[in-house]
Amino acid sequence: MRPLALAALGLLAAAAPAAAAPGFAARVTPIPSDARERMTPSAWRPGCPVGLEDLRWVRMRHWDYQGRVRTGVLVVHEDVAPDVVRVFRDLFRARFPIRQMRPIEAYGGSDFDSIEADNTSAFNCRAATGSRNWSQHAYGRAIDVNPILNPYVEAGGRVYHRGSRAYVDRRPRPGMAVEGGALVRAFDAAGWEWGGRWNGVKDYQHFSSDGG
Repeated sequence: MRPLALAALGLLAAAAPAAAAPGFAARVTPIPSDARERMTPSAWRPGCPVGLEDLRWVRMRHWDYQGRVRTGVLVVHEDVAPDVVRVFRDLFRARFPIRQMRPIEAYGGSDFDSIEADNTSAFNCRAATGSRNWSQHAYGRAIDVNPILNPYVEAGGRVYHRGSRAYVDRRPRPGMAVEGGALVRAFDAAGWEWGGRWNGVKDYQHFSSDGG
């Protein structure tokens, strides 16, 4: 019997539904021994304001720009790990896209190189931009999200990365941090502060638990 006849008799099997995307998942652990070795001395070294035992390895699912579920890692202070899981759960539910999420040692501890890759990262034992004081990243209490799309912008509109020039214009686009958008709302709900609200210099990528 021909397929149309079978369909008329209700004998053709229904098309199998597409596999559902996996849901959000996160795991918080002490930093694995092999990761400790990779972090030293590029991302952490003696004299940093926190010890490796104070940091946590947060492995989480997130959406990418192709609508795929990926798994990434952030290294954060143990005190803020619950906040971080909550924020990225909210972002996952909103299908907010993140280019990639790799610990900074994947770039030899170079903040510049991590930004060039539009990499979302957290802990890095370094000074704050334009300062001799420790950045909140050196405490594991700050996260930079999609930093090419969400650049550090000096007065007058200067940025340090060519790929960021188009994003000095803050018209909302996927992956951007904007007032009322999913990214800013998620961090607001956790009580974190956003560098996009600073006076003068704007650090649109930067979210921190204490505003620094």
